[in-house]
Amino acid sequence: MMRSKIHPAWIVAAITFGTLFASAGFRSAPSVLILPLEEEFGWRRDVISAAIAINVLLFGLTAPFAAALMDRFTIRKVVMSALSVISLGALLTIWMNQSWHLLLLWGVVVGIGTGSMALVFAATIANRWFVKKRGLVIGVLTAAGASGQLVFLPTLANLAQDPGWRASSLMISIAAFLMVPLIYFFLKEDPQSINTTPYGAESDWQPPMLEKGNAAKVAIDALRDASKVRNFWYLVGSFFVCGLSTSGLIGTHFIPAAHDHGMSQVTAASLLALIGVFDVVGTITSGYLTDRIDPRKLLFFYYSLRG
Repeated sequence: MMRSKIHPAWIVAAITFGTLFASAGFRSAPSVLILPLEEEFGWRRDVISAAIAINVLLFGLTAPFAAALMDRFTIRKVVMSALSVISLGALLTIWMNQSWHLLLLWGVVVGIGTGSMALVFAATIANRWFVKKRGLVIGVLTAAGASGQLVFLPTLANLAQDPGWRASSLMISIAAFLMVPLIYFFLKEDPQSINTTPYGAESDWQPPMLEKGNAAKVAIDALRDASKVRNFWYLVGSFFVCGLSTSGLIGTHFIPAAHDHGMSQVTAASLLALIGVFDVVGTITSGYLTDRIDPRKLLFFYYSLRG
């Protein structure tokens, strides 16, 4: 009896998971840098938070344009470019000595880099490579960030404490740079590029037509069309609350706030990483349930718990 082969879609998903796992370090770093930057440069916390706010804003605004660029220039080129931008931005922060350097490098440069991959990368891979199990795959790939947070938050906090925050920035730069050849050599663009079909596709499956026009126009047109749908604004509102409370408050300010109340930065980072344990369970379970239950009912239940 012949052993069944692993479908290439799962290999692509594994590579994507690894990339998003590593990218968790880029997303986790700002919260562990607030205290060291305050101590070394005397910058006010609101100034440092402004850089993080710019980063988060661009993380969201860049995604639609990155998705259009992936359709036009390929996923590999966009993700490799994003990783290179993140690596360069993190590396240059080592030599910064003015607050505007932080706003430019960690706010703008790294913000654009992280926004060009992250969630849009996971969604694009799931949509191109999976027909069945798509919700589960999106859940697992989304959980990659939370899984990475478990590893990177305490590690970066330790590095920021000794030998210093520059070691954290250097680690992020190296991690991003090392992911580039992995993407180049092993990430396949789509099923038809290797003469196969997505996981779970029927025999008569046909690849969708990708929009190859101007990426900015494609993204703006898509946003304009979506803005005419009421459900789009419901989602915008719900995820705004999610981002404000999770990324904006807890993810950014928990560590310095805990430190202000006598807790060490490493301990606070470890507690914040613990949230990632439940995040992993929740995102994977949600992905599994999305294939079986109306997502609107799931969101209603989740936000009821959050409230």
